[in-house]
Amino acid sequence: MQECNTTDELVEDPILDAARTTVLDFGVRRTTLTEVARRAGLSRMTVYRRYADGPELMRALMTREFGAVLEQARREAAAFEGRERVVVLVAGTVASLIRHPLLLRLLELEPEMLLPYVTQRVGEFQRAGRAALGEEIALAQRSGGVRAGEPERLAETVELAARGFVLTARALAPGELAGAVDELSRLVEAYLQPN
Repeated sequence: MQECNTTDELVEDPILDAARTTVLDFGVRRTTLTEVARRAGLSRMTVYRRYADGPELMRALMTREFGAVLEQARREAAAFEGRERVVVLVAGTVASLIRHPLLLRLLELEPEMLLPYVTQRVGEFQRAGRAALGEEIALAQRSGGVRAGEPERLAETVELAARGFVLTARALAPGELAGAVDELSRLVEAYLQPN
């Protein structure tokens, strides 16, 4: 499996760019390494040298796409401090994910592919989200803006709530999404409020 230390290493990858357009056109199940190679203008062997198989390619694609959402939300939240920074980070990430074309396509065509990340395991993106939240929560605790508690545990709980929201947001009418993100912000705000 390809190791990737930062989202930036994957940002300008023609293979992942081709994989993204192929998934948007056909869905994950009908995306082949051969089609990705054709769209990237590369040989199949070049693609296979980078990504051993389809699942590895999809993991790298999801890490890049959803990692970029998280990084953008972190940049936007950096203008805030304390608990508000944590709340803005969560709300910004969720608001972007529920509109992300790749996630919407997965939920439309192959929602069962996401089920293991709800019932069986935590993926790379969830781990990255928890780590980012844990850092921000620990920082906010030092200034008294977030209640006492193990930052990793608090981050895990917030991530679980946010993940459930992201995966079920399609059930809401488009006009209800913004209000729902506001309510999620209130939930996170109240959960992290110092006693």
